[in-house]
Amino acid sequence: MGNRDTRVRGIAARAGAWSARHRWAAVGIWVLFVVLAMGLGSAAGRVDVKDSDQISGETSQAAHIIDAAGIDEPAGETVLIQGKDPGTKATDAGFRAAVADVMKAVESTGKVTAVTSPYDAGTLSKDGRSALVQFDIRGDAETAGERVEPVLKAVEGVQKDHGDLRISEIGAASMNKTFDDAFGDDFKQAEYSAVPVALGILLIAFGALVAALLPVALAVTAIMATMGLMAVVSHFQPMSDTANSVMLLVGLAVGVDYCLFYLRREREEREAGRDPETALRIAAATSGRAIVVSGITVCVAMAGMLFTGIAEFEAMGLASLMVVAVAMVGSVTVLPALLSLLGGRVEKGRLPFLRRGGRRSGGRRATGESRFWKKVLDVVLAKPVISLVVATGALLAVASPALGMKTQNLTLDQEFGDSLPIVATYQRLNDAFPGGSEPAEVVVKAKDINAPEVKAALADFRAQAVSSGASRGPVDIKVHDSQNVALVSVPLVGGSDQDRAEKSLDLIRDEVRPATLGKVDGVEAPVTGQVAGSKDFNDKLVGAVVPVFAFVVVFAFLLMLLSFRSLTIAITSIALNLLSVGAAYGILVAVFQHGWGASLVGAEGVGAIVTWLPLFLFVILFGLSMDYHVFVVSRIREARMRGRDTKDAITHGVVTTAGVVTSAAVIMVAVFAIFGTLSMQSMKQMGVGLATAVLIDATIIRGVLLPAVMTLLGERNWYLPKWLRRLPDLTHDESPEPVAPPRPPSVEGEKVGV
Repeated sequence: MGNRDTRVRGIAARAGAWSARHRWAAVGIWVLFVVLAMGLGSAAGRVDVKDSDQISGETSQAAHIIDAAGIDEPAGETVLIQGKDPGTKATDAGFRAAVADVMKAVESTGKVTAVTSPYDAGTLSKDGRSALVQFDIRGDAETAGERVEPVLKAVEGVQKDHGDLRISEIGAASMNKTFDDAFGDDFKQAEYSAVPVALGILLIAFGALVAALLPVALAVTAIMATMGLMAVVSHFQPMSDTANSVMLLVGLAVGVDYCLFYLRREREEREAGRDPETALRIAAATSGRAIVVSGITVCVAMAGMLFTGIAEFEAMGLASLMVVAVAMVGSVTVLPALLSLLGGRVEKGRLPFLRRGGRRSGGRRATGESRFWKKVLDVVLAKPVISLVVATGALLAVASPALGMKTQNLTLDQEFGDSLPIVATYQRLNDAFPGGSEPAEVVVKAKDINAPEVKAALADFRAQAVSSGASRGPVDIKVHDSQNVALVSVPLVGGSDQDRAEKSLDLIRDEVRPATLGKVDGVEAPVTGQVAGSKDFNDKLVGAVVPVFAFVVVFAFLLMLLSFRSLTIAITSIALNLLSVGAAYGILVAVFQHGWGASLVGAEGVGAIVTWLPLFLFVILFGLSMDYHVFVVSRIREARMRGRDTKDAITHGVVTTAGVVTSAAVIMVAVFAIFGTLSMQSMKQMGVGLATAVLIDATIIRGVLLPAVMTLLGERNWYLPKWLRRLPDLTHDESPEPVAPPRPPSVEGEKVGV
């Protein structure tokens, strides 16, 4: 079980001891670090991921051809005009007048170009009841959403003058504006709610304002420093708004958790009768060590995203990794310095209606033990086999729907349901012009785009795209002579039905293109667009699953092996975490793909899980679940090293950590659940997936399965084969000092080697 002397080893213990001795220096260095990071970030500015770097496959190939040719594709917009009365036709005089008014109104804004009449372009529906006025937004397409507002208002004005018609706008710029507004509002709501929720739960957990503020303050300063570092790093690895939001989410979760672990252990040791100095040193050696092990494990898990080859994931992974590292360093350096400075004042602002922690029972102070979990443990340890079978069976049953998981990028109507007016426009447009709202685009590159054989191939492609059943037209061809590039717009049959639209895309890629453009030497013709981008992204992500899973699992296994010097604990850690992630997947599929109980969380079954979520959840959950696992197992190992038998050590470890694990889990679940209340389905999926997984992990996994498995294994929990004993020893004696009665403050605390 390791040495039994009073020497405490480990970087966390040394860092905590140094910070406690040099309190003002530690606080000053931290403040200087945060200020410098923010200053450097502000000076450097953030570089964001380009659209052409976010995608893969043919979609990426098409984007690079357009970029290399210097073609600035404007953001296209469409105004859909329909009669409310079934008898209204696009050829009616009133309808024609409305079309003319729309064209005049949008041109008068000065924000558009290339306004096209439906009567000239032939953009009339087959039933003759709908027409499309098409135009482009001037300027950079990526920022068109910021300039489209006057055009939207102009179209709204025409609608007011023609009450017998439905006149509404949709397109790249208006959809981006709608998405950005909803995304921004959602995350503002989440960000503004998360800190007060966490603070409220910490107030209940600690019963004192100062103690509750410490974890939040450290998490917020870690996030501020990381935002500055992200800006600097973005010049080497571009970042994004999504990466920033994920960083905020992860930073708040781990920052609060790490401080909570540290602070609760320090209070527990003081309540057990230790003097403040000794209590702080024990907290540094125990919870500090657990924080370092957990933090490194979370960082390794986040690093798994760097193996996806997808720029957005790489940005999220790097941002998350940085905030975890910063929060970990802050927790083992500035936190002990602050605790040393505050001393007894950490109890300031005590809430009168909450009882002080540390109850007396039979003349003995029960420090941090949970009565509820003690009762649960009594049942689990009395019948470990039954507990293991029932809990595992239940989680496998919950995980089973994940076997039929289907992933795709959500369409506008799937993402927002009926909550936004533009969704109704999107649906009406797809009904009248299938695939017209999000057509495929074939980017044709040739040595001479006007060569007779290329022109003939383009004409054949246009004809076969319709005759094959992949499109109902119109297939529009825009030739850029000087760049020898042609852009072919192909509305796909299937429209917003992703499965049908993908079949149409496959027809274009696998049959129509080879039979036409593919026969001309030297011609490149990648197919891009929303449907193609979703498919290519999905395919790329599927290919990244195995290397990412392997990297995260193997390195987490090695870290557990080195940290606890037990092959058994390393294996059970991985198995339990995988079971937790599987259960989260099952709940996601049941609720959001099949719609079972979706109304309970204010969602609806959309038939699919958003493409990026499964891999993202795996990495995040695998990392975060190690927080609890390392903390609980460290406490069990500590009790075992102090002479308790394995069963007694398990009981002690679980019941003494139950309070802090429950508090940490409640904070995480509450913060993640906020995302489940947002309007976007993808955010609901992320919030529900994270919240349910953390809840399962902190209750069934840590409270039932872990103690049941460890009880059945007995002394085999600490098994390490002889051939592995040469591995580096990263363990140490977590709590060498015996419990002592309280001593007067004037007596110097017992010295601990650091």
